[in-house]
Amino acid sequence: MTKPNARARPSHRVPKPEAGYHHGELQEALIAASEAILAEQGAEGFTLREAARRAGVSPAAPSHHFGNAQGLLTEVAIRGYEALAGALRDAASGRQGAREKLHAQGMAYVEFALKHPGRFQMMFANKRLVADDARLAQASRAAGHEFEIIIAELVGGTAKEAKTAAAAAWSTVHGFAKLALEGKFGPVRSEAEHREIMTTLNRVLNYLWPVGSARRQVQIED
Repeated sequence: MTKPNARARPSHRVPKPEAGYHHGELQEALIAASEAILAEQGAEGFTLREAARRAGVSPAAPSHHFGNAQGLLTEVAIRGYEALAGALRDAASGRQGAREKLHAQGMAYVEFALKHPGRFQMMFANKRLVADDARLAQASRAAGHEFEIIIAELVGGTAKEAKTAAAAAWSTVHGFAKLALEGKFGPVRSEAEHREIMTTLNRVLNYLWPVGSARRQVQIED
């Protein structure tokens, strides 16, 4: 019988989990730390080293689990899209009529952006993310699909027409959210200022998609 080689070693090493963390907890801790940094300092203030420091792990730990900063931020963006899709779905749930559902979704979209500004901005920071990540693309499409469902109910027509109208609706609320985060409608430092922004949005949505009244027909002459 041949004796086993005492010097033989496995072909690869499995990184040991950081002290104090159980399986799976380290990734969650790094994601939570990243979202905290984004909320406080925006995308510009994010570094892997700071995420590791806040999670209480070695600077190399994020790379073991996510590859690099893009990998970690992509996971943050994916979860952001999933949360946004859930918020849009919940907003439309229980509403009577497609216009009321769309109005509620518009409010929910901007509310999400104001509550999670760092995460929201990172979701659309394509240069900071893994552009060809399949899960990221799927999560983004799923969030957009929540608008498409309601738009199809509202406008009818072909699938292509509904998709175009959904893009217009998404562009409207996304543009408002970006302008709000940039302070174009006033500061959002207090609860009162937050309510004022949402009141302005409500007026905008009522202008575009009036709720509880007939839609006014506007004729544009050349």
